[in-house]
Amino acid sequence: MTANPEQDFVLKTIKSRDVHFVRFWFTDVLGTMKSFAVIPSELEDAFADGMGFDGSCIEGFCRTQESDMLAYPDASTFQVLPWRPESNAVGRMFCSIRTPDGTPFEGDPRHVLARTVDKARDMGFAFNVGPELEYYYFKDAEGTEVLDRGGYFDLTSLDYASDLRRDTVLTLEKMGIPVEYSHHENGPSQHEIDLRFTDALSMADAVMTYKLVVKEIAMKHGVYASFMPKPIACEPGSGMHVHQSLFDLEGNNAFFDPDDPQGYHLSRVAKSYLAGLLKYAPEFCAVTNQYVNSYKRLTAGGEAPIHLAWARSNRSTLVRVPGYRPSSEMACRLELRSPDPAANPYLAFAAMLAAGLAGIEEELELPAPVEDEDLFSLSRQQLRERGVRTLPESLGEAVELFAGSTLMRETLGEHIHGYLVAAKRAEWNDYQAQVSPWELDRYLAVL
Repeated sequence: MTANPEQDFVLKTIKSRDVHFVRFWFTDVLGTMKSFAVIPSELEDAFADGMGFDGSCIEGFCRTQESDMLAYPDASTFQVLPWRPESNAVGRMFCSIRTPDGTPFEGDPRHVLARTVDKARDMGFAFNVGPELEYYYFKDAEGTEVLDRGGYFDLTSLDYASDLRRDTVLTLEKMGIPVEYSHHENGPSQHEIDLRFTDALSMADAVMTYKLVVKEIAMKHGVYASFMPKPIACEPGSGMHVHQSLFDLEGNNAFFDPDDPQGYHLSRVAKSYLAGLLKYAPEFCAVTNQYVNSYKRLTAGGEAPIHLAWARSNRSTLVRVPGYRPSSEMACRLELRSPDPAANPYLAFAAMLAAGLAGIEEELELPAPVEDEDLFSLSRQQLRERGVRTLPESLGEAVELFAGSTLMRETLGEHIHGYLVAAKRAEWNDYQAQVSPWELDRYLAVL
């Protein structure tokens, strides 16, 4: 047996639960889950020395001549997969990726988040997040035929997918991921499951698990679940609102100040952090909204905020200070409303944390809140005339802001930053060369 109690627990559980394979999970730079299976007899060696694999086949990892990688499983993330059979069961662990000399691999998104969390800890803070992920159910992956015509919070026969959501929540809880809410969203066949807040690294692992579970349970029911940001032109897009807060190392909420003269119960730390989010959101947008399709959701007049503003009750602002329990220290947090669920959660959480910490370090002043104006009713041109800054209009604009961002280069490292700039420029250039049905409908018969 190993000297590590968590590793011992894994080895004992594997025997008692009849686990025959353990899947090693990690993500590529874009946030796609990668996995390979290890037999239990290999695990002790894997804990000590990692398991080798070819990194050249992983998006954004490395060139063929530098392809040897090692996956080190994190014993604290071990779970038995509930959707696999109980006999000959299958377990999983998330992994950290290292090079053959044992150093953390700079292209590992999990390492990027861990490094950013360590920076926060050095500043005296622990970073907690609670994301709300929306998604659609469709009849299959070939089109966007919906399962129901339900709306926000509906509980009727229209909410055809209640059983799907219930099975998904139960499966998540079997895997140790507590769920706070689940409900039908605004769009037909659109749903949301909110995860209970925890530290950022555990939550990024939970988000990856959540997305896989949603898809697995949908497949079991013969339908398809999609986290595409804007799958249907005339219906709401899917977001990943991220509630976030900094706690001090004694467990007190560093964002909370009951004597805030503005009445928002926000501390000086919270206000500088929020100002950092507003300042750097255009630079990290290519991380939190990383696809061409992401910007079909971030449009003026849509339901996703593009305006670099904040408020308590105004949901058209980029950052909201939820006011459900305004005098509760534990409930004090900020909600960033622009990210979408197709983001890589490790890089997205690292980017927003880095922006907030930069706000604290730079002692940024927070602009006045925008409480009474519906910013959704204004076009980008009207917003510009009023001096309201906005998020980038397209992936093309976002990637150029990201490319020039010193903060993003320092946070993600040269390897990931450089890869994303190249990959996203290529995606944008490819998109620019396409001719859409909209253009044919509008121009072909008249030009």
